[in-house]
Amino acid sequence: MTIHEIRQAYFDMLLEKEHVILSSSSLLPENDPTTLFTGSGMQPMVPYLLGQDHPSGKRIANAQKCFRAVDIEEVGDNRHTTFFEMLGNWSLGDYFKKEQIVWVFDFLVHTIGLNPKQLYVSVFSGDDGIGIPRDEEAVVLWQERFGGVGVDAKAVDNVEKDGLQGGRICYYDEKENWWSRAGTPEHMPVGEPGGPDSEIFWDFGKEHEIHEQSKWKDQQCHPACDCGRFMEIGNNVFMAYRKTAEGFVELDKKNIDFGGGLERIAAACNGNPDVFSTDVFTGARNMLTNLSGKVYGANEKETFAFRVILDHVRAAVFLIGDGALPSNKDQGYFTRRLVRRAIRFARDLGINTQFCGEVAVQYITEYTEAYPQLHAQEGVILDVLRQEETKFRKTLDGGMKEFGKLLKGFTIALERTGKHITEISGKQAFRLYDTYGFPLEMTQELANEHGLVVDTKGFDSAFLQHKNTSRSASEKKFKGGLADTSDMSIKYHTATHLLHIALKRVLGDHVEQKGSNITPDRLRFDFTHSEKMTDDQKKEIERIINAAIEKNYPITFLEMSVEEAKKQGAIGLFGETYGDIVKVYTVGEPNAKAEGDPEASAFSKEICGGPHVERTGLLGHFRIKKEESSSAGIRRIKAILE
Repeated sequence: MTIHEIRQAYFDMLLEKEHVILSSSSLLPENDPTTLFTGSGMQPMVPYLLGQDHPSGKRIANAQKCFRAVDIEEVGDNRHTTFFEMLGNWSLGDYFKKEQIVWVFDFLVHTIGLNPKQLYVSVFSGDDGIGIPRDEEAVVLWQERFGGVGVDAKAVDNVEKDGLQGGRICYYDEKENWWSRAGTPEHMPVGEPGGPDSEIFWDFGKEHEIHEQSKWKDQQCHPACDCGRFMEIGNNVFMAYRKTAEGFVELDKKNIDFGGGLERIAAACNGNPDVFSTDVFTGARNMLTNLSGKVYGANEKETFAFRVILDHVRAAVFLIGDGALPSNKDQGYFTRRLVRRAIRFARDLGINTQFCGEVAVQYITEYTEAYPQLHAQEGVILDVLRQEETKFRKTLDGGMKEFGKLLKGFTIALERTGKHITEISGKQAFRLYDTYGFPLEMTQELANEHGLVVDTKGFDSAFLQHKNTSRSASEKKFKGGLADTSDMSIKYHTATHLLHIALKRVLGDHVEQKGSNITPDRLRFDFTHSEKMTDDQKKEIERIINAAIEKNYPITFLEMSVEEAKKQGAIGLFGETYGDIVKVYTVGEPNAKAEGDPEASAFSKEICGGPHVERTGLLGHFRIKKEESSSAGIRRIKAILE
């Protein structure tokens, strides 16, 4: 089956089970300042898994576009991708384990035809310390399904130490088979829901000796092993508990969260562990072959390059389509990194001319039916890719010149000191990598041509140091939005809504929010405006906001379609890709029209994910501490509540 056939079969199955099929949310999270990208199907569902009523009911499903930046360096093997689709279904206080396990098993085995003898599952082994039992209920349910198709499904413990032991259902502890937003139970804050999960794995077969040829060959092979013999294709989360100060208690309304990697399921259908051999990559793969004259799978180095390019161009197409244009910060930083990395690896295939646009066209065509917005934005996507490729090729040219300078320096050192330098240091190699985009392999090849070697250990050390520094900086930089959900942070978040409408009143309707950062100590708000604000303007802003605070407006929200939000005059970035349903927070009477209507009693209406205080009177006194330029055409206000 093709990827598109599997996706549709999944939808058809769940429509029969009375699910509402939602369209995919944007890769750029809407009103979620805590993360840069949508990285799972569950992510847009978090408010509803935590107790909010979903406007579409209790049974929801979709295929969610996902991007995980953490996987960039992992791409190149046969199963890692940065962009992927996640099939998902959710029960919000409706059905639970029995229905979920039956349905997902029947879908995999009876609908798309996977061999049940190659399916393995994991379950939670329990934790007596927190009072959560072994998930024997899930074991019995899985055994019933396997038994129904003539497959023995023995449950076993300690597979990491003792191997499979003839088992098919494997018990793992909370590190493998527990889900919460905070991770394992000990890291969960009081009030946080979570629960055991049951993962589904596909076995590509012992006969291929995948494990024996891996770096884990001296360890026991089991479903959660990283060798590649087993591939996780789905995960059933049974959200059944809430953490309290005294321990864990069962939820009154238990939820199901299922996520299945579409490309991985397709790989299982094909019986091929290489996800890049699935049908959605065929057109792009053939295009690369035409451009390079190289054949996918012919040798390890070139196959690695094929995979990097195939993944990175596809991810860039979807990111640009959702508005993440290449830049040096935030989401755009990763789009740029993907494109540049693809260009670097294209050299390994002998491609030295522009190719990104030609490969991108293959993906746009492939996904036209599933994601028609890509076709609608084809011109923009291709223009952006071609511009970015042109820029970076100049950078690579600069790197070659830098390498020439390095060689000249070695020659000068020989002439002046008689010292024959035979090694490019790790720091020098890393500078070529970091500044000019040279992969280590390229530097090594060039060095070899000149009788030199490269200090690879020094490079690895410099790379690790850079990675740790970048991770630390990224955590600080990209935290964005609310630093936490403390009372003060929530107050400051509410204050940004008042500030936004006040800026529009004083400066004009051209004002649009371009970013915010909130801590318990202050708010920072970026907005479009080309001129420095006058003192009178700042005073008027403060007056308007403090007047709204004194009126003690109620703050409420309603869920509605984007079109209805527009009709009501809600503030929103309507060039962005919103989901089918959005939250509109109103400061003032919830049934009134937005500010600007002469008869309006609402102070503002704005699309937002929350949270907010119940009334403006809780905020205190608003005062602007600083107004300054953020970038060209963007101003920044820092303010406090006293």
